[in-house]
Amino acid sequence: MEKGKILVLDDDPVVTLSCKRILGAEGYSISTVEKGDDALNRLAKEDFDLLISDVRLPDISGMEVLKEARIIKPKTDVVIITGYPTLEDARESTKLGAAEYIEKPFTPDFMLNVARKVFDTRGWILRKAFIDEFRDYVTPLRDRENPVIFYKEGTWARPTKDGIWEIGCDLRYWLLSGDLMYVEFIKGIDKLNAGQPFANIYSSSGQGRELLSPMNAELREINTKANDVMVALLKDHLSEGWLLWLAKVFPLAAP
Repeated sequence: MEKGKILVLDDDPVVTLSCKRILGAEGYSISTVEKGDDALNRLAKEDFDLLISDVRLPDISGMEVLKEARIIKPKTDVVIITGYPTLEDARESTKLGAAEYIEKPFTPDFMLNVARKVFDTRGWILRKAFIDEFRDYVTPLRDRENPVIFYKEGTWARPTKDGIWEIGCDLRYWLLSGDLMYVEFIKGIDKLNAGQPFANIYSSSGQGRELLSPMNAELREINTKANDVMVALLKDHLSEGWLLWLAKVFPLAAP
């Protein structure tokens, strides 16, 4: 049974073939184009539920495609993928209405989860007790007022209010490497540097992986209940519906 129609815009045949195989195997109807103008022409003539677009294209920018697509077919969700992620593009894509901004390469499971959450308009039904206890420590995937806009190696970031950003981890990404146990913040740091670790995430085997900061920022607050929330999310199998925020920061200009 067809789950939905997806248009993939990328001039790299490896990417389009991967999307066909990954998403097509799950029942999605996949069409592919290599140029931005071709994508816009297809959108004008056909109805698609989701457009997955690269940023660097042979004719026009993927950001321009995003802008025009939101005008031509405002009900079509757009996911931006790029091999050259920047915070500026991430911010701009969100302003223009992108549902997600994702770095290439991505794992098959990660792309499937992105597609599933885009098509999941109902959201996840959580136990009231869970919501009451942890509502301030998790981030819903489909929060339209404050969308998640930046993904990089299992880490995400989004603006909130008063210039403060939340950064955290996508538990779905880290579940691929084994059962998760806990997060440990690096001690003694008050500033985060883009591309440098600010915390470690550990699996049940004791293996630790670094969580890299997506931006230069001043640390303002740490999620002291991160490990409690992680245990609750995994225990109740809710990790596919929520993201865990780890710190609130104030962005700083690059040195």
